[in-house]
Amino acid sequence: MTENSARQLDRDCSPTHVTLDAGNTLAQAACKALRVDIIRGVRRPGERLRIEKLKTIYNVGPTPLREALQMLAADQLVLAEGNRGFTVAPLDLNEFEDLNRARIAVETAALRLSITQGGTDWEAGIVAASYVMKKEDAALLQAQDGVIDAWEQANSAFHTAIVSACGSRWLLRVRGGLHDQCERYRRASVYRKLGERDLNAEHQAIADAALARNVDLACELTERHFGLTASLLSDATSGLGTDPGASTG
Repeated sequence: MTENSARQLDRDCSPTHVTLDAGNTLAQAACKALRVDIIRGVRRPGERLRIEKLKTIYNVGPTPLREALQMLAADQLVLAEGNRGFTVAPLDLNEFEDLNRARIAVETAALRLSITQGGTDWEAGIVAASYVMKKEDAALLQAQDGVIDAWEQANSAFHTAIVSACGSRWLLRVRGGLHDQCERYRRASVYRKLGERDLNAEHQAIADAALARNVDLACELTERHFGLTASLLSDATSGLGTDPGASTG
């Protein structure tokens, strides 16, 4: 990553504020803030997560911070190193390819159920998410510094809308964890081949197949869509190190 890119990342990715929502403990709130910052690349791969530094950044005491880091270690976003403390988990292209295989398996399982069970509200949700996705796909083509947060949010909402009627809380829970891990890799990679794919066409084709209740085609298009992201990241990146840049997927 270039020095200019690093400065741009520092400007664009300020730390997430710790917000104590109703029913959440301070440790859970700190975990949420740290999770967002790890995924966005504010807390960089390989970064040593020193409690004293985190106390200043997030304005949270040491006990809830340690609890939060233990939660993140369980999700493999953070590595616990015994008496040496915690570090942000490193990035590895082989790991991303494995994550993507798992993501495809879970996504298509949820997709099959969702298409079979989805009703009118489900269809309306897909149409609405597709509208926003189309706008953000167009905006992404004009982006100068990689993926913008609005695109990631629209992308997440789009794919979630399509599987939302699957009826399996566990499938959606596992899917959410895989999505977070994959988003981290997308954002941390230098994505040089955006112009070689038509993301709007890919998204629209998936939505059309789902709305037409064509289960096999929707699953095939989704698998191809996720697989192409992994393939292009592999081609564009010789290795994923400890410095994040920008990406999509």
